[in-house]
Amino acid sequence: MLRAAGVGLGDEVVVPAFGNVEVAEAVAMAGAMPVFADIDPVTYCLDAVAVEAAVTPRTAAVVVVHRFGRLADIARLHTLGARHGLLVLERGESEAPYDEIAQRRERAGYLDAKLRGVRTPDDGDGHTYQQYVVRVPGNGRPDRDAFARAVRAKGVECRVPVKTPVHRLPEFRRCVSLPETERAADETLALPVDATLTKRDMQRTVSACNALGGLLQPAF
Repeated sequence: MLRAAGVGLGDEVVVPAFGNVEVAEAVAMAGAMPVFADIDPVTYCLDAVAVEAAVTPRTAAVVVVHRFGRLADIARLHTLGARHGLLVLERGESEAPYDEIAQRRERAGYLDAKLRGVRTPDDGDGHTYQQYVVRVPGNGRPDRDAFARAVRAKGVECRVPVKTPVHRLPEFRRCVSLPETERAADETLALPVDATLTKRDMQRTVSACNALGGLLQPAF
């Protein structure tokens, strides 16, 4: 899509560092330079203010990635693109059948109501819960990684959604201030909300997390 739009050598493309490296790789393969902008801490998608701050005379495009089933503020980003004459491309996530999304939302609602001591995701903008991502603040005890190990030890599948932001990878290392990206990479943890999970599975998740989550209350 970048090449078809004429984006190439000498151009810059604003992309998120919070997420998979494939977006930055695609920009580099087109001959352009990926420029990383910070994310919104609620949606985990590109923040329009941060994108605008990253725009230079060489900026040709912005690649917006919708994250975890939550949509970016695409209207605002398109307005920004129009103001600066930039191509705005969207990268979505794989879509699921309506029934599956409804079941994930039901399980997410259960976790929203029951979890204590972790920050549950915002449910706005038609969240489909591709992943149910909570925050485990690093200034509490235990931190996210210790929390994840303890929860797994109780038989609950969980995963760190973004282990290393792209701007920290050797091939794309940049000296850039991305505080929300850094914080999200250090604090986020994806808990299971798959449609196949039973009520007992969900209760196990809540029990495992809440046994630890109370220790995090002073961090709020």
